[in-house]
Amino acid sequence: MSKVSYEGQTNTTLSAPLKTKNSLGKRIGFGILYVILAIIAVVQIYPLIWLFLFSLKTNQEVFGMSPFALPQDPQWGNYVKAWTTGNIDVYFFNSVLYTVLAVVFTVLLASFVTFAITRMHWKLSGLVLGLFMAGYMIPLHSTLIPLFNIFKSVNLIDNPISIIISYIAFNLPITIMILSGFYRSLPREIEEAAVMDGCSVHRIFFQITLPMTAPVLSTTVIINMIYNWNEFVFVQTFMSSDKWKTLTVGVNNFVGQYLTDWGAIGATLMISIIPVLIAYFILSDRIVEGIAAGSVKG
Repeated sequence: MSKVSYEGQTNTTLSAPLKTKNSLGKRIGFGILYVILAIIAVVQIYPLIWLFLFSLKTNQEVFGMSPFALPQDPQWGNYVKAWTTGNIDVYFFNSVLYTVLAVVFTVLLASFVTFAITRMHWKLSGLVLGLFMAGYMIPLHSTLIPLFNIFKSVNLIDNPISIIISYIAFNLPITIMILSGFYRSLPREIEEAAVMDGCSVHRIFFQITLPMTAPVLSTTVIINMIYNWNEFVFVQTFMSSDKWKTLTVGVNNFVGQYLTDWGAIGATLMISIIPVLIAYFILSDRIVEGIAAGSVKG
């Protein structure tokens, strides 16, 4: 009995330093991880801070001082100048209009297509999915001339409809691809029970399936929003009058032949970033949840 007790005490005595060593190793590992993440966060956030400081400088400070120097006399008037004299208010409204309408129609149409392909049984579902995925491989710039000719023939040049249609067409493939992984993981028993209760296909989609896909829909919304908000080529090609241009194109108003107002350009870029940041902060939790859920196929 004494021997067993002695051995037990010995084992207990030896295990205590081992636990302490493992705990210290975990703390060091987490500490290194936090330092690395902090460095990555600074690298990611610093460009936004630099742009904000750049927007408060004059042309003399931009060219006569270090790029990393703080503004000596912050020029808050650059924001007033950008908003009032540069038609930024009109461009901002156009960007919001194009982005919101395109995102709503893209997500809704992609949900229709994905539901039909993944949840309904018909012979050509695989072919239709392949056609949409083939559209994802078409380079954007190779379509500019054909699209311009098509829109010109139907009088849609310098018309917001041409921009919204283009955004929807080019965002549908990636949106369907993201949604399809999540839709395939949904249990079919819920839909079968709804059919037994007399639900139609439309009620199943709008009242059951669509609410269940809220996390992945948030992911597609932010992806579509970023693309539409930052898009330049379509607006530059299809829009000729200032009243229909967006922020990305409107920045050119501050670039002159002999003088460029760099402070106002920085203010315009800062204004254009704010809506995307707000949307990301609001939907950030949903985005992570949607990516994780869409990556697993049940």
